[in-house]
Amino acid sequence: MRLFWILIAIISVGMIMLMVTGGDGSTLGVANDTFASAIWLAPLLVLVAAGVLQGQRNLGYVFQSLLIWAAILLVVSAAYIFRNDFQDIGARLFGGLVPGMTMTTTTIDGKDRVIIGKGRNGHFSANVVIDRVSMPMLVDTGASRITLTARDAERLGFDAKSLNYSTMVRTANGTAMAAPVTLNEVAVGPITRRDVRAMVAGEGRLAESLLGMSFLETLTSVDMRPEELRLTD
Repeated sequence: MRLFWILIAIISVGMIMLMVTGGDGSTLGVANDTFASAIWLAPLLVLVAAGVLQGQRNLGYVFQSLLIWAAILLVVSAAYIFRNDFQDIGARLFGGLVPGMTMTTTTIDGKDRVIIGKGRNGHFSANVVIDRVSMPMLVDTGASRITLTARDAERLGFDAKSLNYSTMVRTANGTAMAAPVTLNEVAVGPITRRDVRAMVAGEGRLAESLLGMSFLETLTSVDMRPEELRLTD
């Protein structure tokens, strides 16, 4: 049993060193791939050496131990290889338990992906950070630009009453006039865009701010599914 914990300690220390010092592609001067292979090889060598040094001739015990470590290696390797699939499963699970919940994952090619669960009202809403101010917004592919309510615009520092309402837009409440503005920074999770075109709807003309195409069209993909919406950077 003591030997088991020694082997676990070797793997744990090695993995910590790999994560902490491996940012430049190497750990202790050794390439990360080589160092990672050594992490798994070392416990096997320790196991065999312990049997030889202690004069143990029980080959069945040694073989059984090797099988156990091979199974552990297989499980850990599978978890790493399919980590993105596990993230997606987790996102769907939590999205079903908490409607409207937003989760961030990474695609297999390293791109950021935000998964938005459908709300109880049947729409997709996300917490969007605009110029460091967080606000809920309805994702609307029918809106040509991000469209802010007068209240949200004032939270961002705009004087809604002095804006030039020169653009006609269609909202759920009908046709309305809106004022064009530019937002310095718009972020949904880790996905960030700068200098984004937007509009401010007149007072009382919009119930909720809309995350429109001036942001969505900059993404690699917008994948709408029955119970979730996937935004990929």
